[in-house]
Amino acid sequence: MTKPIPLEAKTKIEYAFMKTNTKSAHTGKNDNGQLNRVIAGFGRGRLSLALVAVGLVLATPVANAAATVATADRDFILAAAQGGMTEVTLGELAIQYGLREDVKTFGQMMVKDHTAINDDLKVLAAQKGIILPDGLDSKHQEMVHKMKALAGIKFDNAYMADMKKDHKMDAKEFKAESSETKDVDIKNFVDKALPVVEAHFAHLTAMKKEAVAGTK
Repeated sequence: MTKPIPLEAKTKIEYAFMKTNTKSAHTGKNDNGQLNRVIAGFGRGRLSLALVAVGLVLATPVANAAATVATADRDFILAAAQGGMTEVTLGELAIQYGLREDVKTFGQMMVKDHTAINDDLKVLAAQKGIILPDGLDSKHQEMVHKMKALAGIKFDNAYMADMKKDHKMDAKEFKAESSETKDVDIKNFVDKALPVVEAHFAHLTAMKKEAVAGTK
């Protein structure tokens, strides 16, 4: 049976481990001299068990956080990240390329509201051990390129149609995630963002009616 490491021995092991890491951080080299002397004094077997235990303690919180996220929840978070970044990017284009003032105003609202949602999503993802993409994937980048090629009324019509379709789909997916997820943190995020998405869709619908009425 392996004997427990005395308290004094543990202290020396921790000191040697910290000293080695500190020197490595400053010099970029691994100095194992002190650690090797500790190994000689207390035995490789017991020291290895101690270091493995320390490593497990340090790694367990992040590993457990990532492992407890259901696949469907992880997929939702990653999809929401892509959608959110796209909304902000297209909103910026609306401000720059839009012809109608209400389109420009809606673009400003997209940038403001979806930046806030994206920030909340980043906090949630970090809490769950999920690494979010730092840029758009090819599918969403293609959407941006197509919108950039338009101008004036063509941009306005394409942007409004795209926004209405996206927000209708987003509202449906957020509702589904809210009802299906078992994760309280994810549900709280979704329930906070969903009213914003629904308000955007309602705003879009009102804008379309106003535009139609104005053409008669």
